[in-house]
Amino acid sequence: MENYKPVFHITGEKGWINDPNGIIKFRGKHHVFYQHHPYSCVWGPMHWGHVISDDLKKWEYLPYALVPGDEFDKDGCFSGTSIVINDTLYIMYTGFINHENPEKIRQIQCLAKSSDGIHFTKLGAVITEKELPDAYKTCDFRDPKLVYKNDEYLCFVAAKKKSGGGSILLFKSKDLQHWSFVNDVLTHNSEGGMIECVDYHEDLGLLIYSEQDFPKDNPHCLNIHSCEYELGKLNDEGKFIPNKEKTLLDYGFDFYAPQVMNKDHYLIAWMDMWDRNNPSDKYGFAGMLTVPRKVTIEKGKLVQTPLIYGDLDCIVGFENVYYGHLSVGTLHLSLTDLKALSIDLRMGKDEVTKFYLKGDEFFFDRSKSGEEIKGVETDELSLNGIRKMPYDKRKEDNIYIILDKYSIEIFVNGISMSNVVYPKENSNAFEIKLTASKAKLSIYK
Repeated sequence: MENYKPVFHITGEKGWINDPNGIIKFRGKHHVFYQHHPYSCVWGPMHWGHVISDDLKKWEYLPYALVPGDEFDKDGCFSGTSIVINDTLYIMYTGFINHENPEKIRQIQCLAKSSDGIHFTKLGAVITEKELPDAYKTCDFRDPKLVYKNDEYLCFVAAKKKSGGGSILLFKSKDLQHWSFVNDVLTHNSEGGMIECVDYHEDLGLLIYSEQDFPKDNPHCLNIHSCEYELGKLNDEGKFIPNKEKTLLDYGFDFYAPQVMNKDHYLIAWMDMWDRNNPSDKYGFAGMLTVPRKVTIEKGKLVQTPLIYGDLDCIVGFENVYYGHLSVGTLHLSLTDLKALSIDLRMGKDEVTKFYLKGDEFFFDRSKSGEEIKGVETDELSLNGIRKMPYDKRKEDNIYIILDKYSIEIFVNGISMSNVVYPKENSNAFEIKLTASKAKLSIYK
């Protein structure tokens, strides 16, 4: 089965994965945890899968960091965060206790620690319904994010109001064990049914979260569940004061639950989406994570720069048209005075994935990319396999296209589109057609 796996994307060794969890650098190694059901290619009782890397490109699988089964997490170890304190790695995660009566379902915040970054000891529940304000549901209270600020620990937790709508709640503690409620972080109401997977970085002024059942009033926000970011500041009362409207974080089909590594600021997300089929399940795995992307804030916008995969094969200058072959690796286009662009990727018999510029928008079309991927979205673009993102026209453009066996991640001037595709292995040709005063292509294989 290994030959069917992506070359450089993180998957579970077998079974289902979704959200990345607690990504962190500890004792010189990059640690990525993820939601994992190792016994099936569908979602089930969540374990914490675990991989480490020296370079964020080659990953080593380690034993599960967390396995459900204790009283406080008997039905799942849901998403969470990590933090290093005195050379000890702590994990805070959501313990899931299921029940046939929805009113008795519980999601509570639990703690674990490790001295070596491999073997973890559970410390039990630390934020429960006792600390949760009465206006919020005990069955939708999950995905903690830990931050150390001003000699105390802050914990952001996603929650759902009994009256409907998602929230982000802030708690504080001096010792990670005893917590008190501070405030509802957002100054606006959630537009979706539930917020998930909160991430906050004080040094970037960055708040990230995912919203379920997001309304489709944004022409670029077509997924049933979407990810957004806000830039601003957390004030002394525990309110996040944004300095601009929230912005979509990725414009592709397959992007959810992103986390950013502290200090190094590499972002990794789940490259899949709820309520879709997984053609890879016949190979024994379902789901993968995105490539790491360096995150910076420039001119009031979040900019993502991907790690480049492969070794430099050639650099070519060309006019109008370039044809080549690449199924795994990186294409980097440096363009001056771009006026028109059309790129065909993973071309083969009756198969092609298209990326093209039309007006002030880029379009991604996977309608003929290979095996069909079906979701629950019913809008015309989704049914036709299309996603689009805005183009901020400029003198110089930089485009990165990261290709793996089942994925195409595209970055235009720091804005991303993340998508899975399932073409045949021999569908590996590409063709670039453009109009620009200057074009340089770097190919990494």
